[in-house]
Amino acid sequence: MRILIIEDEERISAAIAHTLKQKNYEVDCVADGNSGLMLAEKGIYDIIILDIMIPGKSGLELLKELRNVGKTTPVLLLTALDSISDRVSGLDLGADDYLGKPFSMAELMARIRALSRRVQSVYISKELCLGNMSLDADSLTLKIDKTEIKLTYREVQFMEMLMRRPGMVFTREQIIDKVWGYDNTVNDNNIEIYVHYLRKKIGNASHVIATVRGIGYTLEAR
Repeated sequence: MRILIIEDEERISAAIAHTLKQKNYEVDCVADGNSGLMLAEKGIYDIIILDIMIPGKSGLELLKELRNVGKTTPVLLLTALDSISDRVSGLDLGADDYLGKPFSMAELMARIRALSRRVQSVYISKELCLGNMSLDADSLTLKIDKTEIKLTYREVQFMEMLMRRPGMVFTREQIIDKVWGYDNTVNDNNIEIYVHYLRKKIGNASHVIATVRGIGYTLEAR
């Protein structure tokens, strides 16, 4: 699960990120509203932790724009403001929960776990199925007919991205952001290597990873 933290207080951002990474969450951090909106609109995050008082666009402005473009990613608001009206505004704009500063890390984690359960509940099954393929992200296993294939964590993220939207063309930038995170040194060669090995692993599956020249990759039926 990938979480975006939009918080300009470095000490708080670093503390949250450290705790989340210890719990095996993938985390990206930014310190201003403009950068935060740019990343949030990519749709690659499962949860967004958003401070209301940030430079550039405020947290409420960011949230409003995010919901206006149809992004439904769960948002947990962080605020030092005591005003009930600010909290009400955030909820009215589409925030899923809020937490006032100062807060305990235990309470923050409890809120995140609650949002995580909400995210997972939108899927009928933990197993993602397409054609003769079924992907179990928890066990890092791809099953083709009755054959089980073990994948790496990044290969699972790659396959999940493709299998959730068969036929959709994903750009290399979208793939890098989703699988590796925006703060990385991954290049096109890394993606090509992953695609090469995945194609060998899924062999005679009902769908293949097709290259869309100059753009990226898609999953299409044979």
